[in-house]
Amino acid sequence: MNDQYDAGYGSGHDGPYELVGYDEYGRPVYRPAPAPPAAPQQPYDPYAQQQQQHQGYGYDPYAQQQPYAPYATPDPAQQPPAPGHDGYGYDPYAQAAPEPAAHEDPYGRAGAAAQPAVAEQTARIPHQAGPPEEPRETGERDYRTEQFAFVEEPDGDSEDVIDWMKFTENRTERREEARRRARARAVALVVVLALVAVGGIGYLWYAGKLPGLSSSDSGTGGTTAAGAQKRDVIAVHLHDTDGGETSTALLVDNTTTKRGTTVLVPNALALTGDDGSTTTLAKSVDDGPDATQDALDSALGTDIEGTWRLDTPYLQNLVDLVGNIEVDTDAEVPDPDAKGKDAAILVHRGEGRTLSGKMAVAYATYQGSGEAQDAQLQRFGQVMQAVLRKLSSDAQAATTTVQTLGMILDPPLTDKDLGSFLAGLADRAKGGDYTTTLLPVQDDGTLSAETADSVVKDVLGGTAKSPGKDAAVSVWVRNATGDKGDTAKARVVLLNGGFTFLEGGTAAATEAASEVRYADAADQEQATEVAKTLGLPTGAVAKGEVPANARVAVVLGQDYEPSS
Repeated sequence: MNDQYDAGYGSGHDGPYELVGYDEYGRPVYRPAPAPPAAPQQPYDPYAQQQQQHQGYGYDPYAQQQPYAPYATPDPAQQPPAPGHDGYGYDPYAQAAPEPAAHEDPYGRAGAAAQPAVAEQTARIPHQAGPPEEPRETGERDYRTEQFAFVEEPDGDSEDVIDWMKFTENRTERREEARRRARARAVALVVVLALVAVGGIGYLWYAGKLPGLSSSDSGTGGTTAAGAQKRDVIAVHLHDTDGGETSTALLVDNTTTKRGTTVLVPNALALTGDDGSTTTLAKSVDDGPDATQDALDSALGTDIEGTWRLDTPYLQNLVDLVGNIEVDTDAEVPDPDAKGKDAAILVHRGEGRTLSGKMAVAYATYQGSGEAQDAQLQRFGQVMQAVLRKLSSDAQAATTTVQTLGMILDPPLTDKDLGSFLAGLADRAKGGDYTTTLLPVQDDGTLSAETADSVVKDVLGGTAKSPGKDAAVSVWVRNATGDKGDTAKARVVLLNGGFTFLEGGTAAATEAASEVRYADAADQEQATEVAKTLGLPTGAVAKGEVPANARVAVVLGQDYEPSS
């Protein structure tokens, strides 16, 4: 490839060039030499005519004896080149000549004025850019292939193209990888949501909270499920040290369904004493915790693990320790320490009232004029549930709170046992899995079979306490003879026969025939024995409904004849 540039072409200068230096690549740089003054006489050059004929491509603009032939090639036979000269009139083997004058060609030739053709040949400057382009002549010029230079594309451009292609490919791969990761995350999210949904449904099924599958929504099967659940029960007796009244509640932690409940027990509940006599819950509490616990177990079919006597000063300290409580109050409670009818209001009615220890005690023990004890029990239940919401769910922290109160607990209950139990209930209360309910008791203190089953059977588990082989069979007795005295006579007979008597109250209407019912086939024999003990015919024994706290139910009719 020819990288040379003919500086003389198109420049408008046909004279010789002189060397002025080298460029940054080491190539020679020329410029037009100044025209020498006209010499009066030029020395004769015998080779000038031959050089003019052989220079370039056979074109002699000054030849007059030959016709115009720009591409004519001289005949080597007629025009042999001068020996020792190349195509440009330069003898590389010639001896060094004296330095030419300023008007002479640096290659030893005559001035440019005398030899314009030679000047055109010597104007070739290798690796040098041409001078600025001047306006072209009017006539067309003859362009030849040798006058153009072809430069290869630098390797750097190719590398840039390769780098750009690599960058584009990498960016595409990154986008595809991002899409794959997004799809993977979406699939993982769907799987996690599905697992959570399945787990939630499984938990609700296990806890019996699915509609139609809970123990309260089914019949006999629901009763079996309720009886199989595990419950921890502690009896709490609030003693008002100022007034002397007591309030009783059963704290129930159902570890199977993960629910907590406060069961409020009215003082009018009829219980059977150790001697077989009938008493009330209020009187039993005054007699002692052990007798009350056994009587409640017999009447409700529960298994109470301990008794917590909570005097009002300890309740006040407990509320202050947990940092006050919030209660939706339903009454205006006067300050118990104030005297006179115009006593200041200590607790105002309203939602979300903040109660201190003193205010909580006043509200929990307040029973308005003409109110039944059930209203006061409801307020006591509100305070207990609010305390559990503020108590720590950590067993160790709850135990420390109990120990700080300095109470003396009735055995076998200990500080650690009570602290752990209260911490479990506190967790239920904070999670919304806690309720407060009232045990329905009739005016005569007995439990109604129709209204008590929802509490005794579902909440307390009915006969959760399985009687031992030698345990006395509990017998629930309702009087339908029309003579109230027959109830006491039947109680004495059953107690002497080794049975546990449960007061069933008096029926609203009399019955002609007596009935002896049992719910479990295993109790059929015991029901027959009860009928014999009461002097009733064995034909009165039949399978039927029995209160949850008893194993045998008896309805005394007018055919009952008590022994004298």
